[in-house]
Amino acid sequence: MNFTRWSARLPGTQRRAAARTDRGSVPAARGEYERQPEPVTDVPALEDLSVREILGELPALVALVHGPEHRVAYVNDAYSAAFGPRPAGATAAESCPELAELGLFPLLDQVLRSGKSRTVKSRKVHVRAQSQANGQGKGAEGAGAESAAAQRGEGSYTVTCTPVDCRGTGGVLIFAADVTDHAEAAERLRTSERRHRQTAVTLQRSLLPQELEQPDDLRVAATYQPGGADAAVGGDWYDVITLGAGRTALVIGDVMGRGVRAAAVMGQLRTAVRAYARLDLPPHEVLQLLDGLAAEIDASQIATCVYAVHDPNDGKLVYASAGHLPILVRAEDGTVQRAADPTGPPLGTGGWQHTSESIPLPPGSTAVLYTDGLVERRGEDIDEGVASLERALSGAQGSPQVVCDRLIRSLGVTADHDDDVAVLVLQYPSRTGPDAELFHNAALELLGGIEAAPRARAFATGVLASWRFPVELCDLGVLAAGELVANSLQHGTPPMRLRLRRTDRRLIIEVTDGDDHLPRRRRAEPADEAGRGISIVATIASSWGSRRTPGGGKAVWCEFALPH
Repeated sequence: MNFTRWSARLPGTQRRAAARTDRGSVPAARGEYERQPEPVTDVPALEDLSVREILGELPALVALVHGPEHRVAYVNDAYSAAFGPRPAGATAAESCPELAELGLFPLLDQVLRSGKSRTVKSRKVHVRAQSQANGQGKGAEGAGAESAAAQRGEGSYTVTCTPVDCRGTGGVLIFAADVTDHAEAAERLRTSERRHRQTAVTLQRSLLPQELEQPDDLRVAATYQPGGADAAVGGDWYDVITLGAGRTALVIGDVMGRGVRAAAVMGQLRTAVRAYARLDLPPHEVLQLLDGLAAEIDASQIATCVYAVHDPNDGKLVYASAGHLPILVRAEDGTVQRAADPTGPPLGTGGWQHTSESIPLPPGSTAVLYTDGLVERRGEDIDEGVASLERALSGAQGSPQVVCDRLIRSLGVTADHDDDVAVLVLQYPSRTGPDAELFHNAALELLGGIEAAPRARAFATGVLASWRFPVELCDLGVLAAGELVANSLQHGTPPMRLRLRRTDRRLIIEVTDGDDHLPRRRRAEPADEAGRGISIVATIASSWGSRRTPGGGKAVWCEFALPH
């Protein structure tokens, strides 16, 4: 046991130890001697120091002016080296043009009136090149490594003006710290950020569609506007994809994040959407595939997306939304309908079954798909932004591009906006007069057995002749309709239907039935009695395809381009 440490806790021990210390008769315990510092007797008192000498040795620029005319009372050596000697008693306006260049005269007046110090940061001024060379070229590279500002004879200074009592009148002490190196480093950083942003913008624009596909039945326009100079480029994208048989897919999305990485992820997602769209799957299945791919591309980033499909035979938009903002549809009378809430979480989260919903899109209506940059504002609920967009859309008329521009202006999006914006507008026009003569539909229910085939050919012959197609196109159309009907009768199940449709650019032939097995084009051997129908259709038609229908079953179609 350490008796000394233990006994120190006894009553009275601390008082006796304190008394011995006061008497100074008891030396400290062995090993605890402390050397006392020797008294310093040659330190000068503060009042013995010369202010002129102190200011003269400072590397900062110091000047003292007094009176309402700001007459020069003193400048230190650093100030003289930077701007040259300044005569005492002269007014600063006459002898110190650098103060005017720095914009200090209003500040000097303000300091004299208020009696409070003021500071301005990083202001540029012309200086003697030699003074900059003396102050800049002493780094690791040795003397002579002048900065760009020194070579131009420029310097950046942070200036503090402090009120002082000078000869019984008000004066101002001007203290200027050289921040040229810091200013140049900040400028280099800004230049690098601008270059990085321009690279991201260029990449972003190159990954967006350079020209939108224009479906037969819809008018479509889109606008992308990157954020202002202080906002990093995001991952907004949009696309229009013609699926065949008059159907069109429309997609818009937003990758969470900024910069080149977000733009690169956006490009991969857009490419994947186009590939999945070619499978002609329902919207929720497309998003399901895209969800798994987004997690593989970059698990740390998520994206929102809306994928919608328009079929002119249905008069509605069938869509699936992965955490994206709702589609807005403006009817011909100006009323605006908002689509339901998102049908699933953002892409990349995984573990969720997406579903499809629909919203009416009758002739004469306009639909708007957009990203959050259009409606989201700091300090404001995003529902308020969507409501503002609804009001703007209700009064927006004109072509799709005009509507795009009006919506962006109405929502206050400018070149300095703090987020990038993508807007996709589609119109389903109501056609009247001569224009309506270019769009026709005709359908036939295929009842009975094999006798439905000649009835279908006769129906196609009469309809195509009434549409005044050339004889060659009529013959090809009847042949394609007969082969598709024969294929459905052999491999499909009721109900069956033949639909003929013409637009201003193409003839569409489609056969639906109740069986969901999709046909495949295959090579038939010379001895085979069947298997040539789809090959014949693929050979004579401009394009063909098949898809599963929502209620079960399938649709097989082909298209013929109309002669100009």
